Amino acid sequence: QVQLVETGGGLVQPGGSLRLSCAASGSVFSLYDMGWYRQAPGKQRELVARITSGGTTNYADSVKGRFTISRDNAKRRVDLQMNSLKPEDTAAYYCNAITPYGNPRLSWGQGTQVTVSS
Repeated sequence: QVQLVETGGGLVQPGGSLRLSCAASGSVFSLYDMGWYRQAPGKQRELVARITSGGTTNYADSVKGRFTISRDNAKRRVDLQMNSLKPEDTAAYYCNAITPYGNPRLSWGQGTQVTVSS
């Protein structure tokens, strides 16, 4: 069973940047498409960025041009570089392996909190 550990969250001012990392255990990591989700208080969890096993990326309109997802299969890691952060980006962020339809495959990790506030 692959386990996921997200790190890198914190408090940042609007316009600032953060880099989130997701470390995955398990030897099949490179076979999975991976995604970053977020969940704001009172809202449903949403997929904001995805990367296929081959490196093709896709983003939600709300983060396009500001967020960049990347992966390192040798290190079993997927990162999310977040620039030009806005207060509406405030949420708990989670990574997961995803199906072609964007549904999560694995149990959720603990997530990492991102707060964008002045």
